[in-house]
Amino acid sequence: MDNGPESSGWGSEHAVMAAAETGDGAETGDTAEAVASAEAVDSAVAAETAEEVDSADAVDSADAVDSAAPDLRMSLEAVLLVADESVTEEAMADVTERPAAEVAVALRALADSYTAEKRGFDLREVAGGWRLYTRDECAAVVERYVSDGHEIRLTQAALEALAIVAYRQPVSRARVSAVRGVNCDGVMRTLVLRGLVEEAGSDPETGAILFQTTGYFLERLGLARLADLPDLAPFLPDHLDEELDPGHDAFR
Repeated sequence: MDNGPESSGWGSEHAVMAAAETGDGAETGDTAEAVASAEAVDSAVAAETAEEVDSADAVDSADAVDSAAPDLRMSLEAVLLVADESVTEEAMADVTERPAAEVAVALRALADSYTAEKRGFDLREVAGGWRLYTRDECAAVVERYVSDGHEIRLTQAALEALAIVAYRQPVSRARVSAVRGVNCDGVMRTLVLRGLVEEAGSDPETGAILFQTTGYFLERLGLARLADLPDLAPFLPDHLDEELDPGHDAFR
């Protein structure tokens, strides 16, 4: 029996099959690596897309906030309407969070537009700042309105200035401003216009106009004389008692 050649053929077949199986394994490994690589690419693309979406959402959110904020003209008008004295360009730049130069240009544009539109008020640059005033042509109408008994509540600033005049009179406008720490020209004009304060001569040393309260002031407070004003001492720091008491004692 000669089994040599057959054995040789059988071994060859098994060698071929083994090689084929080895080849299949390599192909399977390559496929797995390709799949893993594709999945990694998909993950990277998905992450990049998510970042782009988040960035777009952030931009949309910022745009929404900006669109909700009032424009500069509206902001300036709102501040000027509640101000009872001149407001500086720097102060309005701070509250509107805009450059001072941009605010200055906007204020002048507002003043020009009010004049061009013939509004009943105008915007004036006075005392180092800006303030709204009724227009001169409307003075007679405003005067009639005020004198016809239309009651308008005093602002906190006006009440403070009135109290200073009441307890320190006769007192100059500059002195009132010094006590309050801000310019009081507009407030004092309001008090004079309301008939609560009147001129009382001038300071012999400085020539400044002095002011005092009027009889109408006492009438509104229900007082017979200035000496009936309540004592401020219990409400003031100790170092101010000696300064204010002489002025109040002068009325007694």
